[in-house]
Amino acid sequence: MNISEKNFNKIFNVFLCVIAIAMIFRKPCSLFIILFGVFSLIFFKKLKFNKTSFILIVCIASPILLELLLFWNNDSFSKGLKAIEKSISLLLFPIFIIGNYQRVNFLKTAQIYYIVTTIIMLFFLIRFNVVYPELSAKYFNGIDLFEIGYKFADSIGIHAPALNMHLAFVSVCALYFVFYSFHNNEKTAIKMLRFVIFLLSFFFVLFVNTRMALMNVLAGFIIVFFFEFKTKFNLKKMAIASVTVLMLLSGILFFYVKENPYMKEKYSTATFAYMDKVGKLDEIDHPEIKVYNSLVTRVSIWKSAWELSVKNLPFGVGASDGKPELNKYYKQTNQKFLAKYEFPTHNQFLDFLLKFGILGPIVALLYMLTIGYLGYDLKNAIILSFFLIFFTSNLTDDFLLRFDGIAFSGLWSSIFASYWLQQKTTSGKVPEAV
Repeated sequence: MNISEKNFNKIFNVFLCVIAIAMIFRKPCSLFIILFGVFSLIFFKKLKFNKTSFILIVCIASPILLELLLFWNNDSFSKGLKAIEKSISLLLFPIFIIGNYQRVNFLKTAQIYYIVTTIIMLFFLIRFNVVYPELSAKYFNGIDLFEIGYKFADSIGIHAPALNMHLAFVSVCALYFVFYSFHNNEKTAIKMLRFVIFLLSFFFVLFVNTRMALMNVLAGFIIVFFFEFKTKFNLKKMAIASVTVLMLLSGILFFYVKENPYMKEKYSTATFAYMDKVGKLDEIDHPEIKVYNSLVTRVSIWKSAWELSVKNLPFGVGASDGKPELNKYYKQTNQKFLAKYEFPTHNQFLDFLLKFGILGPIVALLYMLTIGYLGYDLKNAIILSFFLIFFTSNLTDDFLLRFDGIAFSGLWSSIFASYWLQQKTTSGKVPEAV
């Protein structure tokens, strides 16, 4: 099949944008990924690789390569295949995106992604108020403030921490392009539009209101500000933009916390309550009410996961058997609350240690540090912020178990790697792909 280079590049980048935007919708996104794979296979002759790109592909695909290496350790052949199927995008994305690295338009993809995703969130917020007016009424009356973000995420069909991980990255991208508009002297109307979209994106992070995402987005903002202060561009314009953004962010946070008193409780007493009950959650009266999302529950899970992991060194229990074996351990150690709700590890490094043994956390660290290296080497605030968001999110959750973490990180890390290769090829530090 023949296609012009111009049309191929256009279709290729449209796929990247559509997949990125659809990431919070599992079924449509899965379909787009399949179509992207078929499209890339049809034109496989356009793929070009060199030694450096091959190393990057291996680093990004390392989690699924580890699953293949230790496939023999699964108790069930079919469940082992299912575990690999969930991670297949970690092989597909680096091969087909990095193999076409010279065609990737990183900044344009990021711009379209953050704008369209924010507009989609606005649509779903309006829909949420129309379909669930009783929940909105409770929220505005200060009742059950803890549940509104989770209910909103459920109405979209995604887990709240996963949604807010995406939204945190969207908001960091939005802030980056606020400064980008000043760098490029865009029209005032465009600057204002970028600013409004940024404020909306930050509002959605607050609305979903998950602890790690809020801390990550603020840390991401700091990274963006830091690199902006290091750039050689009109300090007066940057100072005006920075002060304006900081004042508005401070104002939004102040009024949001004032109108949402649960914020104070959630980030203090609700998080750190009952820390003396680690491993003894059943001693708490109604733990599902008092500590379901508290740190003590996470630490109790981590304690059990660590103990079980140590018993199954050096190769772990197998990719398909991590959660079932952990649930069995809850029952064996008479932890009824944890057994009832079948909590996963809520820590990606412990999850990989449990499944794959010694190699597990090493591979997880390699995968994430690859993203960090790309951002550090390029001195790029978007990439470094993504690394921070994904790395810290996986300290309290296990997003390489979930489609919205696997595909999300696989797509963007492949895009980042392509951008890095473009910059290094231009500077002559990496040979042209062949």
